Amino acid sequence: MPGPVDDEGHAPARKIPRSCEVLVIGAGPAGSAAAYWLAGAGFDVVVVEKKHFPREKTCGDGLTPRSVRQLEDMGLGDDLSRYHRFDGLRTLAYGHELLLRWPKHPDYGEYGYVITRAELDALVARRAEKAGARLLEGCEAIAPLGDGAGSGGPAAGAVVNEHSSGTSHDVAARVVIVADGSNSRFGRALGASRDRTIPQGMAIRGYFSSPRHGETWIESHLDLRDETGAVIPGYGWVFPLGDGRVNVGIGIVSSFEHWKSMNTSRLLEAFVSRAPASWCLGPESALGEPSGGRLPMGLSVGPRQGPDYVLVGDAGGAINPFNGEGIAYGYETGRIAAAFAAEALLTGDNRVLEGYEAKLTENYGLYFRTASAFMRLMGRPEAMRVLVSTGMYSHTLMEWLLRIMSNMIRTDEIGPAELVYGAIARLAQLAG
Repeated sequence: MPGPVDDEGHAPARKIPRSCEVLVIGAGPAGSAAAYWLAGAGFDVVVVEKKHFPREKTCGDGLTPRSVRQLEDMGLGDDLSRYHRFDGLRTLAYGHELLLRWPKHPDYGEYGYVITRAELDALVARRAEKAGARLLEGCEAIAPLGDGAGSGGPAAGAVVNEHSSGTSHDVAARVVIVADGSNSRFGRALGASRDRTIPQGMAIRGYFSSPRHGETWIESHLDLRDETGAVIPGYGWVFPLGDGRVNVGIGIVSSFEHWKSMNTSRLLEAFVSRAPASWCLGPESALGEPSGGRLPMGLSVGPRQGPDYVLVGDAGGAINPFNGEGIAYGYETGRIAAAFAAEALLTGDNRVLEGYEAKLTENYGLYFRTASAFMRLMGRPEAMRVLVSTGMYSHTLMEWLLRIMSNMIRTDEIGPAELVYGAIARLAQLAG
């Protein structure tokens, strides 16, 4: 028989412990991945998540091969197979259409999935829980415990508020992993801030019913226009979910001169009105109000490491500036953080955590810097128009760009995509 629930239908929260080895703040992709890898290695892990699963999250819901690899490594391959799989990207712009399969890469498969974040985040959080992590839903970390937090001192744990009772508890921890998302309140309390010289993204999405919900291609429109028909630097998407719905959204970058005056709701309405008629998108097929938010990209938030804590995923700005993808980098940075946290706990020396930032720089530094420089260029509508309209005449060129923008550059060969990326990277280095 089902257990007791509160007035909102939620199971009562677990008792909040007074201490743990690792406190993970947030059970999104980065937090749940870190919790899974640490709990699976035998560490005492507590995860606090301010909402209850399933919970909505603004996202395109598309999983690239990078994300799929991480999920499969966590043993979720069979679970993924229940969801809608796609084989590549349909790109449309200026009257042209190209079908681009995922690039071949020795580390990744050639497929992705579309899964709502409500389902996906619950799936991974439960996986971490099954590995041994204690998941506390409806509990919010509201402040660090350490006296020096925000001025270079340790977090020491967190003051955790239990929403159902309104009571707060001190939870001491040897290591704190901050994974509370793009607006990271806890990260700011520790002194983290965004580097405003690095472009950020803005995105909005909604769900629509569509007869094409079973398409095996996700769709990207690279000639995004406002209600007057003027080209806006950014792109629109239609991602089929396979269950009668499609996820429809638009994204723009702050390198666009007029981005602050952009009304993303109106941009989404304009995009929906211009979408191919076969999708049957419109006010009558909308399945609720759209939601949106800002995306700190290119490792733009820091410092990401302190005496006893690290920032992971969106909380540290680990979002790909080329395409706005954050899920894969959430899983990856959570896994990296878990490895350093484990070593720190085993050795009793938190100075090990200093290697986390160096590892992020090694894995993503040049790539994200290059992508940010590229996005500054693409913030100019004319530059965006020239590049896209030229690329749409060359299937090969767009395949190269897909490999670059999805961060699937191969290190075992020097192909055209690698050469193009190398040229962009050198320009970025000179510009820096």
